[in-house]
Amino acid sequence: MARLVVEADREIYYERYNIGGGRPVMLIHGWGMSVRLWDSVLPALLANGNEVVSFDHRCCGSSDKDFDDVSIDAIAADAVRLATKLDLRGIAVNGWSLGGAVAVAAAAGLGDRAACLVSTGGATPRYVKGDGWDHGGTLDVVQQTIGALRTGRAGFLHALAEGVCHADVGASVVEWMWQIFMQASPRADESLLNLAEIDQRGTVEGLQIPALVMCGDHDAIVDPEIGAACARMFADGKLVRFAGSGHAPFLEEQDKYCSELVDFINSIG
Repeated sequence: MARLVVEADREIYYERYNIGGGRPVMLIHGWGMSVRLWDSVLPALLANGNEVVSFDHRCCGSSDKDFDDVSIDAIAADAVRLATKLDLRGIAVNGWSLGGAVAVAAAAGLGDRAACLVSTGGATPRYVKGDGWDHGGTLDVVQQTIGALRTGRAGFLHALAEGVCHADVGASVVEWMWQIFMQASPRADESLLNLAEIDQRGTVEGLQIPALVMCGDHDAIVDPEIGAACARMFADGKLVRFAGSGHAPFLEEQDKYCSELVDFINSIG
C-alpha cells in the first residue's frame, strides 16, 4: 500500500494509476468516504489515457485514524504534498462534496501545477448560510449532525448512505457506501464542523484556471444552488446539472458524468 507521512508519524493512503500517462487527474473524495467512491470514474479516466491519483483523507479509509488536525486546509495541504512528491504537473483536480472545498484550497496551494478544477456536488465556497450568502443550511444543523454522530454513529451513517442518491442505485450500493463511512474515525467529524466554518469566496474568485461545476438537481446534502452560484464566481466557470441525480451523479448518471468530465479535461490546452 502506498502511503505518505504528512503529520508527525501519521500517514495517508494513496493510489496512483497509469504512471507517466496523460494529464494527471487528482480525485478527492467527500467527507467520511475513501478512494473507493471513485471506482465508477477511474476506468473512464484510464481509458482516456490520464494518470490518476487519489488519496484517503486524514482519519478516513485506509489512512491513519488519529490525526490532530483534520481541517479542510490540512487535507488540502496533503494533496499538495502528494502532488509535489509525485512531481505531478498540469493537474486536473476533482473534488466531491466536502472534497470540493478541499479541491479549491488544494488548487490554490498547487499554483501553476493545477491546470483546471472540477467541483462535483462541491460544498464550496460556503456550505452554510452567511453574510451575503443565502444558500445551504445552518451551523446549528451541522452541530446537530455532530451530536447525532456521537450518540448513534452507525444508524446515522446508514441513513446518510441512503440519502446520498436520488436515483435508485440499489441496496447493494447503499450498503457499500455505509461500509465505507464506517471506516472513518470519529476524528473525521471535525472536518465536517470545519467545513461549516470556512468561507472560500475569495479563493474561488482568485482562481484563474478553468473550472467545471457538476451537481445533481435533487441533491439533499449540498444545496445545488451552491454549485450554481459557485460556477458564476469562477473567472472561467462552467455549470453542468444532472436532472436525475442527487449528491452523487457519478453513481446515478455515470455515463453522462464521465463523458462531461473527460470532455472537460480534454478541452484544457
